[in-house]
Amino acid sequence: MPETLAERTDRSAVRSLLRLWPYVRPIRLRLFGAAFVAVLASCLGLVIPLVLKWMVDGPVTDRDPGGVWLGALYLLLLGTAEAALFGLRRWLVARPLAGVEASMRADLYRHLQRLPVAFHDRWPSGQLLSRGTTDLMLLRMFLAFPLTFLVVNATTILVGFVILFDQEWSLGLVLLAPAVPLVILCSLFETKFSLVARKAQDQVGDLTTVVEESVLGIRIVKGFGRHRSQALAFRELSQRLRGTELTKARLLAGIWALITTIPELAICAALVLGTIQVAEGDLSAGTLVAFLATALALRWPVESIGFLLAMSQESATATERFFEVMDVAEERGIEGDGRGRVADEPGMVFEGVEFRYPDADPGSVPVLAGIDLRIRSGETMALVGATGSGKTTLTALVPRLHEITAGRIMLDGEDIAGMARPRLRELVSVAFEEPTLFSASVGENVLMGAEGAGDEELRRALAVAQAGFVYDLPHGLDTQVGEQGLSLSGGQRQRLALARAVVGRPRFLVLDDPLSALDVHTEALVEAALRQVLERTTAVVVAHRPSTVMLADRVALLSEGRISAVGTHQELLRTSAEYAWLMSGAAEPEDAGSPADTAAAAEDATAEEGSTR
Repeated sequence: MPETLAERTDRSAVRSLLRLWPYVRPIRLRLFGAAFVAVLASCLGLVIPLVLKWMVDGPVTDRDPGGVWLGALYLLLLGTAEAALFGLRRWLVARPLAGVEASMRADLYRHLQRLPVAFHDRWPSGQLLSRGTTDLMLLRMFLAFPLTFLVVNATTILVGFVILFDQEWSLGLVLLAPAVPLVILCSLFETKFSLVARKAQDQVGDLTTVVEESVLGIRIVKGFGRHRSQALAFRELSQRLRGTELTKARLLAGIWALITTIPELAICAALVLGTIQVAEGDLSAGTLVAFLATALALRWPVESIGFLLAMSQESATATERFFEVMDVAEERGIEGDGRGRVADEPGMVFEGVEFRYPDADPGSVPVLAGIDLRIRSGETMALVGATGSGKTTLTALVPRLHEITAGRIMLDGEDIAGMARPRLRELVSVAFEEPTLFSASVGENVLMGAEGAGDEELRRALAVAQAGFVYDLPHGLDTQVGEQGLSLSGGQRQRLALARAVVGRPRFLVLDDPLSALDVHTEALVEAALRQVLERTTAVVVAHRPSTVMLADRVALLSEGRISAVGTHQELLRTSAEYAWLMSGAAEPEDAGSPADTAAAAEDATAEEGSTR
């Protein structure tokens, strides 16, 4: 018979929670110890009704005040011991579980750093943030409370019913009667609540994404007066999350009401039946008091079932969301795969390189196809092409921010697919068109480009990037640039990003239009200093302006994902109409006139740009 949805959900929840075992294993002794202490404390609570039975049938019936005071002392000692044991349980798990949460968060962060760029392109940052904060907090709470008390309450109920049946089996059957309907109700509740819990946690991630984007993009929001639309978007997501949370609350309220009402009815029935038995002399008053006291002591373990199941389902969902990220394969070749050196040709070589994004259809047209390019050692190659031709994508393949689909890329004769990533990224340094800075000091941002670099290398890199403005900042190199470096201008951020790229004197340098945000005078100074750096490295420079092209020894023209021409600037002006058009600045290719006219226009543009410096 096919399994029901409830069975699949329950099995999936258990399987999900079992995946936490590697993190729990180091603290298992304290966790088991805490569970044992909690079971002992709960069972002590079940001794109280037995003391009451002794008091009613003994000292109270015999009118013995001394016996009553002795019974009261027993009750006080039992209550104090129960409270102390529950306090000990909390002490046993508090520190270790905080360590489990910290360990999981550290693993998640470390794993995120090793995931491919394509993963981060697909996943909203808010979803990742919620997994590292809200979900892990839920898991810590689950390990601290529901996990322990699912065991404790189950044991308490079992021991309690043994005591009930020992006192009066007929009344015990009355209290046991609701067990079947309660099991069915809990199974239905789990099925529905698990779906709503997952929906709510995903919506928290969506809401976090909106908040983060609004904060990071606050200049755009204010600049275009979009605060109302952003507020409406936030309100819509908030209302959606509110509706989901209310659905969770209604489900929990419904199961709680049923779990509370059904046992209460059973206790009332047992009370009536027990009273009749006492009146008929078939049952002692003390036994009835102990029976009812035991039944009332079992109210919390029974009534908490819905609450504990709800927290367990939320925790199972949080576990699934955590491992959704952790199960994604890390970048290949982090430690190298041993392919090693395959040729003796120095420099940077692209052989039959093809690339399509991981989520693209297998039969789709690749972004890059049949790229064959050889950059000699110490040579600077400019990449030129129209927007969307694949220049940035090609440069991202060199440090393996993306993995090639076919072909190979070699640095000094060694296939980069066989290199350990730390070594590859020591050899290759990059500067992107959109500079990204971190919430750290100016010096720390620049020194991220070379582990172990000192003050001398830092100052040299700042000089190359013409970033002397940093010495005029309030705290010089120790000035905090703020999140995303937005306290600096675009040109200042770009110069710091360039300094970061050259600080480690890399063997290979990849620059993606690194001067686009600079004014012409600063650009000229940066180019003059950069020429000295390029003389000692092998470099690929994405260029859109003739002045940047002039930094290169040769130029490669990229057209629709393929290398269509390679040569010097002057050679391509004479032989490639597309290149001449790109350099001329004409709005459309047909606006440029004949190839000769286009080349002349491009030469004029180059000369005019040079004359402004």
